[in-house]
Amino acid sequence: MYRLFNIIIVLIFFSSQVQSSSLQVEKVVSGLSIPWGMAFIDNEHLLVSERNGHLLVIDIKSQKKIKLMDNPTDLYAAGQGGWLDIALSPFERNKVYVTYSRDTTSGPDTTLAVFEFDSNRAIRFKNLLTTTSFSDTSRHFGSRLAFSDEHIFMSIGDRGIRENGQSLSTHAGSILRLSPDGSPAKNNPFIDKSSLQEEIYSFGHRNPQGLFYDKKTRDLWSIEHGPRGGDEINLIKKGANYGWPITSHGKEYWGPFDVSELREKEGVESPKKVYIPSIAPSSLMLYRGDNYPELDGKLLAPALKLMHINVITLNENKQAIDEHRLFEDLKERIRHIIVSPDDELFFSTDQGNIFKILPSQVP
Repeated sequence: MYRLFNIIIVLIFFSSQVQSSSLQVEKVVSGLSIPWGMAFIDNEHLLVSERNGHLLVIDIKSQKKIKLMDNPTDLYAAGQGGWLDIALSPFERNKVYVTYSRDTTSGPDTTLAVFEFDSNRAIRFKNLLTTTSFSDTSRHFGSRLAFSDEHIFMSIGDRGIRENGQSLSTHAGSILRLSPDGSPAKNNPFIDKSSLQEEIYSFGHRNPQGLFYDKKTRDLWSIEHGPRGGDEINLIKKGANYGWPITSHGKEYWGPFDVSELREKEGVESPKKVYIPSIAPSSLMLYRGDNYPELDGKLLAPALKLMHINVITLNENKQAIDEHRLFEDLKERIRHIIVSPDDELFFSTDQGNIFKILPSQVP
C-alpha cells in the first residue's frame, strides 16, 4: 500500500510537470532595444518602452513600430537607467504613465511622468514626480508601476547606496503610494512627518523591479534583487520595513561573506520567498484568467540571470509552497510579463524580442 501511494504521488508530480512544460511560445516582435516595459492599448497594439531607445507603439500583427515622441533632453540612458515602466492610466482615458531615469543637478533620479496618447503620438508630456536619492550612480532605479482603484504604486531602488534602504529622508529603497496626479496619497504612513518623504508606503527595499496589485484580494506584491543571493518576494504592508540592508539572505560581491548576520529581525517584515542563488527578477504578476488554467492564481516572475519564468504556487496563508520554471530553453533574459485584454500572456526579453505564450488547449 505504501509503495502504491508513492507511485501515485510520483505520477501526479510528473503529470503536473508535463502540463506546465507543455506551454509553447510564439515570437511576435523582434528588433527592439531592451523592451523594459509594455502596456496594451487594445488586443493588437502595444506600447513599449525601450530602456536604451524610445517610447514606441507597435502593431503586433504587422510588427510596424512608431516612435511616440523625441526623447527628452534630460533622459539618462546609461547603466541601468533609461526609459523604464509604462502603463495605461486606469483613472483617465488616453492617459499613459511612464517612469524613467532623469538627469538632475544632483545625479540621475527615477521620475514619474504622464502623457496623452493621441493618434500614435505622445502629447502633453509632463513630469509628475522626480524622486530624491542623493546618488549619482547609474544603478538600482527600480522601477515598476501598479494601480489600485485610487492610487499609483511605484517602486524605487536604493540607487546603489545601502543606507538609503533605511532612510525615510530619501525615496530610494522604497515603494511609493501616490494619487493620480503624482502627489502623496492622503493617508500614507509618513504624511505630515517633518523631513520624511510623504510618498513612501514601505521601505527597506534593495531594488524592486516587480510590482503587482491583485484587485481580487487587494494585496500588493513585490519582487526585488538581492545582492549575491537573496532575491525576495514580499507582500507589501503600509508603513512596513523590509529590512535592507540590516537583514539580508545575500552575500557580498567581493567575497564569501554575508551582507548581514541577520536574516530576520523584530520589526522587519520577512519575505514570502527567498531565492538562493539569485534568479535576477525583472517583473512580477499574479495571473488570474481562463486561458492558462495551470497558471491561475500563481505568481509569475521573469528572470534575467537564470533566463526563465518562475511560477510560484501560494497557499491560503500567501506563503510560497512550490515553484517550477518555464521557457529555460529560450536562453533569453526575460524582462517583463503582461496580460492582454483578451487574456493572453506576453513577455519581453533583453535580446529585443516579444513572445506570446500560446493559450492552453482546454477540453
